[in-house]
Amino acid sequence: MLNQPHVLTRRQLGEATAAAAIAVSGRAVARAAAAPEAQRRKPYPIYRAGGDHRALGRQHGEQARDQIVAHREYMRRTMGLTSAELRRRALSFTKLFEKHCPHLIEEIRGLAEGARIEFADALAANIRGALTQSPEGGCTAFVVAPQGATDGKVLIGQNSDMLPAVMDFAYVLHLKPKGKPEMLMWSFGGMIGYHGINDRGVGQFANDVGGGPQPRFAMPHYPLKRLMMESSSLAEVKRKVRGFPVWANGNYVLCDGGGRILDLETTTAGAVPVDDRGAGFIAHSNHFVAPRYATKKNFELSAPDSFSRLKRMNQLLAQRFGKLSAADVKKMLRDRAGDPTGICRSAQTTDKDASWVTAGITVASIVAEPGAGKLHVAAGNRPDAVYVTYSMDE
Repeated sequence: MLNQPHVLTRRQLGEATAAAAIAVSGRAVARAAAAPEAQRRKPYPIYRAGGDHRALGRQHGEQARDQIVAHREYMRRTMGLTSAELRRRALSFTKLFEKHCPHLIEEIRGLAEGARIEFADALAANIRGALTQSPEGGCTAFVVAPQGATDGKVLIGQNSDMLPAVMDFAYVLHLKPKGKPEMLMWSFGGMIGYHGINDRGVGQFANDVGGGPQPRFAMPHYPLKRLMMESSSLAEVKRKVRGFPVWANGNYVLCDGGGRILDLETTTAGAVPVDDRGAGFIAHSNHFVAPRYATKKNFELSAPDSFSRLKRMNQLLAQRFGKLSAADVKKMLRDRAGDPTGICRSAQTTDKDASWVTAGITVASIVAEPGAGKLHVAAGNRPDAVYVTYSMDE
């Protein structure tokens, strides 16, 4: 779990306007200018693996060993845990994994072998926040139905907003599991399920959400992301979500090879669907949208900039609907209206006295073309960061 910056709620902001919430003091600007996100980042590497689940994990672990070890140490340090305590907490989830995704336990065992670390450490990398029941970052996600795109094909993706340190652990992962869909995802530090697509046209991208039903001891979201990418349709995705108990609330923006799009606000009390309401696209940030949980109380527990980011993304998508291309949505994910807490988050602070607060910066901007089996990923949040294209075609 990452040590996320303090996030002010709407109640704590009081009667401040949205503009005041994102105003930047001279002191905060100075901190932001010196922050790691101001540095140019190299493109993320790609690692490829194929075979049965043990082989997938072993090949993944061998190639990403440095990032996996660094991620393990970062989790331990930021959680304030000893290595023994980190492993003890991770192993307490073993029976849950064995019940809900036993084949992924086998892959995690292979991951440990390949990275030459203990099984418990590899398992911890796929649990993260649930180890300490702490929330993660921000993120703005979207999906566009075929009628909204100039080439008549689905577009889906997101900005992944987290602490800058994540960039040191990140890579693109291309997996070819025996007897299951081929998949391409952006991931980091040994996680076997994160943002991505498969060769059946299924795509899943995700956001944290504020408030809602209380956390509990249950499964982390990362195995669920992986199970989604092992699916052939949204119908199959929905069946898997119904039978999967998550430890905390989260949101999924989804599509499949039939051109269908959907959003699922997945909570500890069950999932609530959000459709496009005829718009032909769906965007989501870090607050609930479905009426069941879109309440004043939950809004007060959400990141303040979530509301302005979602409004801006919806506006941008609507303006170009019917003519949208991958190039268009790349520009939208780089939009800085409301800087430093725009769609592309440009700075972060842990200073509670600062006049603005975020839950991280944009560490990766991801646009997917599921029909073409491609991810376009830009590392970091610099405006001149190049989107590198990663493909399932080796």
